[in-house]
Amino acid sequence: MAMIDVLAIDLDGTLLGRDKRVSRANIEAIDRARQAGVHVLICTGRGLVESRTALEAIEQKLPVMVAGGSIVADPVSGRTMHRVEMRDELVHRAVELFHGARSPALVLKDPSEIGYDYLVVDSDDEHPLHDITRWWFEDHGLSVRSSRTVFEDEHPEHTVRVGMCCEVSRSNPVTEVVLREMGDLVELHDFPCVKPEGHAGEEVHILEIFDKTATKWNAVRWYLQQHNIDPTRVAAVGDQVNDLTMIHGAGIGIAMGNAIDAVKDSSCYVTASNDEDGVAVAIECLLDGDVSKMQTGVKNSLKAGS
Repeated sequence: MAMIDVLAIDLDGTLLGRDKRVSRANIEAIDRARQAGVHVLICTGRGLVESRTALEAIEQKLPVMVAGGSIVADPVSGRTMHRVEMRDELVHRAVELFHGARSPALVLKDPSEIGYDYLVVDSDDEHPLHDITRWWFEDHGLSVRSSRTVFEDEHPEHTVRVGMCCEVSRSNPVTEVVLREMGDLVELHDFPCVKPEGHAGEEVHILEIFDKTATKWNAVRWYLQQHNIDPTRVAAVGDQVNDLTMIHGAGIGIAMGNAIDAVKDSSCYVTASNDEDGVAVAIECLLDGDVSKMQTGVKNSLKAGS
């Protein structure tokens, strides 16, 4: 009998390999989990459109937690089921900080309501898009509009995230200011971005600001409440900073072998890497009730030593 009722899985660095695809082993493992009665949820920093290829590969029908948990969407109809908006004053301050770092503000919208994905606030082209952002928009077929200032936003009520993409030498100082000024009011994610093949040069980061309550775990918890499921019967698998809330909240937190140290330190177990079908390994252990194929994480090690 499966050890869990719900499995929450991140995409980049977790379900997706370095080739940005879902392996056959992971697809088959997810199918076995569903056959065992497990609710499989995808929880990603990507928007719904950006996740479409991965969702189609695993034939996802249950709700997906996208945009860092700020939106819970129906992957079949595209309809938004739950959403956490950002307050105008937080959006305005974020845009101001990003422009101060010579970067456009990438204002993520709820596309199911207004028909487009991003509003790029570029201050009359004074802050051009990073090449990686341009590639991402084109590669995923995103619908993008632009404005000179944030005050020209016709749909501020549909904003769920404000982000920037730039070299770490410019993003790091902004992160420090956000933490100092807005740390109690926002959820901040700062991590290396997904890059096209062959990209070289200084490391490029994505800096994302959400409402404080917009997290992957809060989105999962919303689903649990709809279905009267005990959080201790949830396993969450991830690798990056935006996975920490669900790794902490789930009854069983599982870090990928390629996860950052903070995720491994918060996890009960560590599975194989995303290029070694780590999700499939974790699912096999959870369905069999035998976690011996995974390493014991720091969280369980501390319990054992107490």
